[in-house]
Amino acid sequence: MSYSTQSIRNVALAGHPGAGKTTLFEALLQAGGALQTAGTIERGNTLSDFDPIEKQRGHSIDIAVASIDHSAAPNAPVHLNLIDTPGYPDFRGPALSALGAVETLAVVVDAAAGVEYGTRRMMEYARGRNLCRAIVVNKIDHEGAALEGVLADLRDTFGPECLPLNLPADGGKRVVDCLLNPQGDSDFGPVADWHQKIIDQIVEINETVMEHYLDVGEEGLSGDELHDAFEQCLREGHLVPVLFCSARTGVGVSELLDAAERWFPNPAEANAPPFEKGPERARIHAVPDPKAHVVADVFKIVNDPFVGKLGIFRVHQGTVKKDTQLFVDDGKKPFKVGHLFKLRGKDHVEIDQAIPGDIAAVAKVEELHFDAVLHDSHDEDQIRLAPLDFPRPMFGLAVEAASKGQEQKLSTALHKLAEEDPCFVVEHEAETNETVIRGLSDLHLRINLERLKERYGVEVTSRPPRIAYRETVSGMAEGHHRHKKQTGGAGQFGEVFLRIEPLPRGGGFEFVDEVKGGTIPGQFMPAVEKGVRQVLSSGALAGYPIQDVRVIVYDGKHHPVDSKEVAFVAAGKKAFLDAIGKARPQVLEPIVELEVNAPEQHMGDVSGGLASKRARISGTDSVRGSEIVVKAQVPLSELEGYAAELKSVTAGRGRYSLDFSHYEPVPSNVQQKLVEAYKPKHEED
Repeated sequence: MSYSTQSIRNVALAGHPGAGKTTLFEALLQAGGALQTAGTIERGNTLSDFDPIEKQRGHSIDIAVASIDHSAAPNAPVHLNLIDTPGYPDFRGPALSALGAVETLAVVVDAAAGVEYGTRRMMEYARGRNLCRAIVVNKIDHEGAALEGVLADLRDTFGPECLPLNLPADGGKRVVDCLLNPQGDSDFGPVADWHQKIIDQIVEINETVMEHYLDVGEEGLSGDELHDAFEQCLREGHLVPVLFCSARTGVGVSELLDAAERWFPNPAEANAPPFEKGPERARIHAVPDPKAHVVADVFKIVNDPFVGKLGIFRVHQGTVKKDTQLFVDDGKKPFKVGHLFKLRGKDHVEIDQAIPGDIAAVAKVEELHFDAVLHDSHDEDQIRLAPLDFPRPMFGLAVEAASKGQEQKLSTALHKLAEEDPCFVVEHEAETNETVIRGLSDLHLRINLERLKERYGVEVTSRPPRIAYRETVSGMAEGHHRHKKQTGGAGQFGEVFLRIEPLPRGGGFEFVDEVKGGTIPGQFMPAVEKGVRQVLSSGALAGYPIQDVRVIVYDGKHHPVDSKEVAFVAAGKKAFLDAIGKARPQVLEPIVELEVNAPEQHMGDVSGGLASKRARISGTDSVRGSEIVVKAQVPLSELEGYAAELKSVTAGRGRYSLDFSHYEPVPSNVQQKLVEAYKPKHEED
C-alpha cells in the first residue's frame, strides 16, 4: 500500500503505569488489520513487550514501534505509525525520546484511577514540546469506573479545552460520536449538549470559520472547514479531544482509530519540529518535501544481537532510499543505506524508501547515536533537534565484573546499554577508579544489570546506590599559587591569581579571563582552565563535582623559558583549591519531588514516615476510591529503602513516583559526615 506524507499519522501512547497502553496498542493494531489476534500481557505474547524481562515483569520497559495501513473512508488510505511507551517513571528516558518522532501524544488514562501522576507529567512534556495532545480514557467497562467524574477531573486538571470526541453509552458497551452526531443519548445524557460545546470550541479558533458558522449554521460548514479548524485547535492547544474505549473488550477502539485517521494532524499540518543550527542555535524549519535534502533524527538506538546496531529515525525532510549515502551529524564520511526497515515490534520489514513524516530504521552503522541527525548534504551540517528535557539520573551504583578477565566485556556491554537509554549513564570515576552507572531509580539500574546478564552474559558485583551530591561555594574569595620546579634541566614555572564567586543555583560554571598586560600569555590560559576543571570534576571538600561557581583569573606571572602548560595546569588547580577553602564551601544534595499514593487510612503512617526523612510536605489530596495523594520535597538520600517501607506501612497498596527538583545545601551534621568519610588522594605535582 503506497502512501503520501499527507496520509501519515504519528501517534505515541503514553501515561501512568497500568493505564492499559500496551493492551490498547495491540487492540489498535488488530482493529487496523495489522494483527489477526491481539496479544495479552498475561500470555506474554504482545507485539510490543517482546523483551524477556518485559514478559517476566508484565510491563513495558522500552518503546515499541509498529504501523497500520488502514482506511476509514474509501480512497483515503492512512499509514499510522504507532509507538507504545513505558509508563513507569523509572523508564521515562525511552518514553520521552518518542516525543521527537510524533505529532500527537495520546495520553491513556485508567477509567477507575482517573488523573494520576504519570498523566500529568506526560501532558506537561507534550505541551512543552508543542505537540498535539489527546486523552484516551481506557477500561470504561471497569467495575470501579466513574466516567463522568473522570471527565470532570480531566477538565479541572488540564482545562476546559478537554472535550469529548465521543461518549460511552449503554453502560460502556458502546461509544457515540459527539462531533459529527448531535443526536442520541449517552451515559452522560443527551449527546447534543457536548456536541454544541465541542463545535463552539472548534469554530472560535478561526475568525473566517466563525463568521461562516454564524451566517449559515453548522450544516453550512464544509468538511474541509471543520477539519482545518479542528487541526488548528490541536496545534494551538485550544482543544484536547477526549475519547473513551475499552482495549480489553474492543469498545471504542475502531472509533479511536477512525478519529486518529480523520482528525489527528499529518506531518505537513502539525507544529514544525524545533530544529536548530550552529552554535547560535538559530531556529530552522525542516520542510516535509520529498524532493528536498534529507533531514532525519535518530530517536532510538537498539543493539540487536542478530541485526547489530539499529538506528530508528523519523524523516523530517527529503526521502531516504536504499543505496543512498547519508552523513551522521557533521561527519565527513558518509555511510551507504544498505538495508532500510519498517519496524513491527521486534520484527524488521525491509522497504525501499522512507518519505517525509515516516518512521524507519537502518542497521549496522556504528556512528549512529541517540539524537543523531542524518542528512545527505553538508548544507545540513550543524543541525540538530532541540534537546528534550530528560530527568536527571540521580541514583548510582559502583559496579565491577564478577569474574576476572571480563572487564572489557563489561565496559562494552554497559556502553551499548547507555546508547539505548538517554537516562542511563556510565561514568568512570578516576579518583576511586570505579565504574559507576547512574539512572532514575534503583529499579532502573537493576533492570539494566539484568539486561547485562541476559543479553551479554556479564555478571557484576555492585555496591549500594550512591547519591549524586555536588559541591559549591557560598562566598567570594581569592586564591593564589606559584608553581615552581627546578630539576637540573629546564624548570617549570607558573603563577596564578584568581577569585571565585557563587552563581545562582543551576548556574553551572563560568571561567573568565581578566588578565591584563600578558602576565599570563594567552597560550597558557587553556592550561589554567584545565587545572580548574580538574578540581571541578573531583571536588575539593567531600569528593563530589563542583557546580554553580564563577572563576575569574585576573593576574599571574610567567617565565620566558621555564613556563610550560603543565606548570599552569598545576598553578590553576592549586589556586582554585586555595580560593575554595576560603569561600565557605558547601555540599549540596539533590531534592526530589515525591508523590505518594496510598489508602486514606494510612495517611498518618505515610506523613509521619516522610517527616522523619526531612521531607517538606506541600499538599495532600483525596482522590476516588478512598485514596490520598501526598506531595512532598524530600532529600534523595533519605529515600533509600523507601519502596519496602511504604509497602510495609500500606499493606502493599502504596506506590510513589519522584522527579528531580533542585539542589540545596545539606545540614551541617550531614556535611561533616560526608567530609570525614572522604579520603582524598592528593597527588604531588
